[in-house]
Amino acid sequence: MRNIWDIVHGLKPVMIMMMVEAGFAGMNIFYKLAANDGMSLKVLVAYRSMFAAAFILPLALLVERKSRPKLTWVVLFQAFLCGLLGGSLAQNLYVESLYLTSATFIAAMTNLVPAITLLLAISFGMERLRFGTLAGKAKVLGTLMGIGGAMILTFYKGVEIDIWSTHIDLLHNGQLSGSHVTSPHNLLGSLLALANCLSYALWLIVQAKMSATYPCYLSSTALMNVMGSIQAVVFALCTERDWSQWKLGWNIRLLTVAYSGIVPSGVMVVLIAWCVRLKGPLYVSIFNPVMVILVAIAGSLTLDEKLHLGSRSNPDNMWAVLGAVGQRQGYEEDNWTSAIKILWTI
Repeated sequence: MRNIWDIVHGLKPVMIMMMVEAGFAGMNIFYKLAANDGMSLKVLVAYRSMFAAAFILPLALLVERKSRPKLTWVVLFQAFLCGLLGGSLAQNLYVESLYLTSATFIAAMTNLVPAITLLLAISFGMERLRFGTLAGKAKVLGTLMGIGGAMILTFYKGVEIDIWSTHIDLLHNGQLSGSHVTSPHNLLGSLLALANCLSYALWLIVQAKMSATYPCYLSSTALMNVMGSIQAVVFALCTERDWSQWKLGWNIRLLTVAYSGIVPSGVMVVLIAWCVRLKGPLYVSIFNPVMVILVAIAGSLTLDEKLHLGSRSNPDNMWAVLGAVGQRQGYEEDNWTSAIKILWTI
């Protein structure tokens, strides 16, 4: 029985990261609904950061009031970088790329995050490639498969797949749909999407450093959200001249900013910080392709989006997922060996 519980304990980070990706998938659906309602995405990002800070700050002050270490200038600077790279900058790059290209393209590009994170982790000495070992080869193969999957998903769209039909379309044929209007600024949108992936990967690296120097997950998340909210609000005020965009009612806009602030930027960031502390930034990044599949399933069920071979919302995305599995296999080689030994003794 103890051996079984050891296996369950070892699977805890996997289950947590699956829950994290599900939370982010829900955020993408809410983003589409809010944008379809005409909400400025820059204002949405600002409100998201403010809701996150308002939610997590009281919890941090209450729960970690006795265990919180001394706040130093180094920690504050790390929190500023986390708020920038994982908050205001990354989120604004994401929504701007979404506007200039398409939801399909930006979702496919997020599959590059594990590859970028691996390169950064090796550069900063946080990961060892060990190409001569099975683990090292799995990491390289997984990276190449992830990149290949992203390219297939981006540039190839095959036949439509009719798996199910719920006849539910929360967009009601609004201004946003499953296929975004082609923009003449595709090159700029592509660069912004790549910059978003780089920003997110850098955030994971800084988050790992911050978790080591300030191992209070609620407090570190609160600091990050406070910094990110200040940055996002200043940016939105400088770029959004329509004051009516800041008005929230009892509608999808309020629900979107509340959900995206409390769940992804609040609860999920705490869980990510815990996983980064336990497993490292690369481990967290390799679950990104899972979110793409979950968004596709949710979109087809609630937004009446069509599934195609070669699009982000189909089985071809398994190339990206298999790439992530390959990276994880290399990362977890010793743990898998231990698990097999435990199962053999049961």
